[in-house]
Parts: sequence; structure tokens; C-alpha cells
Amino acid sequence: MTNKRLTASGGLTLIELITATAILVIVVLAIGTALVDGQRGWSVQYERIYSDVVTDGYVARRKFDAVIRTASKDKFLFDDAGNWVEVYYYANDDSAVVDRYARFYVANGNLNVEYGRLNPKETLSVETVCGNVSVCKFEQVGRSIQMILKLDNGTQTNTIVSSAVTHN
Repeated sequence: MTNKRLTASGGLTLIELITATAILVIVVLAIGTALVDGQRGWSVQYERIYSDVVTDGYVARRKFDAVIRTASKDKFLFDDAGNWVEVYYYANDDSAVVDRYARFYVANGNLNVEYGRLNPKETLSVETVCGNVSVCKFEQVGRSIQMILKLDNGTQTNTIVSSAVTHN
């Protein structure tokens, strides 16, 4: 009789199975952590870009620029403390005299613009431009009117400095 040696089949041992499982768990946890961190970073950036202080700042800058650029260069008024600015403009292209006004001011944390008639002085409408206003100052810089606006919603702050030159 010959002794035949028994050979093991090509299966995995328990040690090899445990090692492979441990390596797989470590790789899956690393990939999961990277995905979660990436999602958190994306969410933070999205919130910063599209938060109300950013969009409100954009809207306020555009409105201020549009109103000031259509105003008369001959006359505008400022509050001594710079809390409001009042500019004057023509009601339409056919007007021979400046007969309308627009006043930017802050009330209850909102930047407002009041439109009205000059003679007799009468308010026609008031538009809220943006909210979350913590500081707003107006001043004359050379030939331009400047607005320094600080918006704060409690989690994010945005400071906007806008200058515009009156043209009419």
C-alpha cells in the first residue's frame, strides 16, 4: 500500500476570510467618510452662495445703482449722519423739470426706497429692497453717491459697498 498524501482543496481558510473582510470594511468606511465629507462641504458652499444675505446684497446693489444712475446730477440730499439719501429725477423723458424723488433709508432692519412727487411733496410708493440690514450709510465720494451696507442674518455677514454716479 502506498501512502497518499491528502492535499487541501482550493478554499479559503478562516484567517484569510477574516483578513479580507477587515480590509473590505476599512476601504468601505474610508470611501463613506470621503463621500459624507464631500456632501457636507458642498452643502456649506451652497448655503454660502445662495444665502439670503448674498442674494439680498446683490439685489440692493442693483437697485441702488439703477436708481442713482437715473437721478439728476444737480441736486441730492443726505442725512447728516448718512442714514438716508434722497435723489431727484425726471418722471419721464418728456419732463422739463425734475419732478420726482427717490429716498433710500433703513427701517426695521429693511432697506427701503420711497418714490414720490416733488410739487407738492407726496409719497407714491415704498419698496422694500432687502432685509437683514445691520448697518447702512450713505455718503458723497467725489461725484458719486456711495452706499455701505452690512447684512447679517445671524449665521452669515455680507458687506456691500456700491458707488454710482448721477447722470441726468
